[in-house]
Amino acid sequence: MSCPVPAPALKDLPRVAGDLKSELEGFKPTNLKNADTQEKIVLPSAEDVAAEKTEKALIAGIEHFDQTKLKHTETQEKNPLPNKDVVLQEKNHLNLLNGVEHFDKASMKHTQTAEKIILPDNQVIEQEKGQRQLISGIENFDSSKLRHAETCEKNPLPTKEIIDQEKSA
Repeated sequence: MSCPVPAPALKDLPRVAGDLKSELEGFKPTNLKNADTQEKIVLPSAEDVAAEKTEKALIAGIEHFDQTKLKHTETQEKNPLPNKDVVLQEKNHLNLLNGVEHFDKASMKHTQTAEKIILPDNQVIEQEKGQRQLISGIENFDSSKLRHAETCEKNPLPTKEIIDQEKSA
């Protein structure tokens, strides 16, 4: 038997717009179509069942494990300490860092840096001038000063003796 649920107070009910309210009041359940509902039960795949069986077997093996089958062992804790060379190297490194961090800049002397401009010698300058003249000569070449030349192609045919030599070879 179900017990009746008390109706909520009017102030607790949600507010509904007027046009929607008129549609809801004019609603007739006889206008609804009958529909058959189909419940689909999704069964797990064979892989899921196999994975679950494997997991259950593993958990059961852990739960029912016989601790009397274990052998007692002594654990050896090893704490590798650094040797003398590593300690000495670390001390040197720390001393260098400490010296750099706490360096007294007031003990330094002021110096002037002299920037030297190294110019190329005369031989290099002459080589560059020669290259520039060559390039300007090529760029400013006047092709109208060229003469027309007739090319004559010569294709000498082999003699009878050369042909006979090639045949015999």
